[in-house]
Amino acid sequence: MKIAFFGDVVGKPGRRAVLEHLPDVKARLGLDFVIVNAENAAGGFGLTEAIAEEFFAAGADCLTLGDHAWDQREALTYIAREPRLLRPLNYPARADAPGRGSNLFTLPDGRRVGVIQVQGTVFMRQILDNPFPTIDRELNEMPLGLVADAVIVDIHCEATSEKMAMGHFCDGRASLVVGSHTHVPTADHMVLESGTGFQTDAGMCGDYDSVIGMQKDNSMNRFLTQLPGQRYEPALGTGTLCGTLVETDAETGLAKRVEPIRIGGKLSTIMPM
Repeated sequence: MKIAFFGDVVGKPGRRAVLEHLPDVKARLGLDFVIVNAENAAGGFGLTEAIAEEFFAAGADCLTLGDHAWDQREALTYIAREPRLLRPLNYPARADAPGRGSNLFTLPDGRRVGVIQVQGTVFMRQILDNPFPTIDRELNEMPLGLVADAVIVDIHCEATSEKMAMGHFCDGRASLVVGSHTHVPTADHMVLESGTGFQTDAGMCGDYDSVIGMQKDNSMNRFLTQLPGQRYEPALGTGTLCGTLVETDAETGLAKRVEPIRIGGKLSTIMPM
């Protein structure tokens, strides 16, 4: 099975990159399932129903969120009726967060893809429950090769160490563990010791002539003056479609290979064969 995960979509350039390139990439690579992290798609902050529906129409099968899940208030009600939209699984039980943090999707041919998102706790503005026991319980509910033919884990967090630790924690139990949130693609795509694909961060879909997708001047001024400055606004140049491809073994669901995907914009193009 071929599955692609595309990193955080930031503003209009990120949306354009997804809508322009995803249909062709899905066809050229023969992708069976596509996941897009869309938590920054609406002007850099959150997701709206209209944008989500555009992504689904372009070929996304599942959208994930993150710490900006509720920046657009309509997401609170949209997620309750859209099972293809996932927020972090590890909200405290007392939060009674709407929607879900995982789902098992059935493809037209009967194969099943599990998608799980958790949010890290190191250096994050929201401190959710410990993601490790949360993931452990969820992986027990959808064992790879038995209940699910593939399992993808989106670990949405700041610290590279926490993402790497999650990869090793899930090794042998997930097809791919991939990081989101930091908006920069890492060069460590690999298959771990027990067969789980891993990449610390898939990178963002957005304008890389920026500061993690936001306009440069405002960001630099904040660093120079330590004053709040204007509200962050997404950079508006040409966006890059940035993500990770995993190809899984038909019998075990484990990763046979992991490759980056980069198309358009400032970054060099990488298109798996």
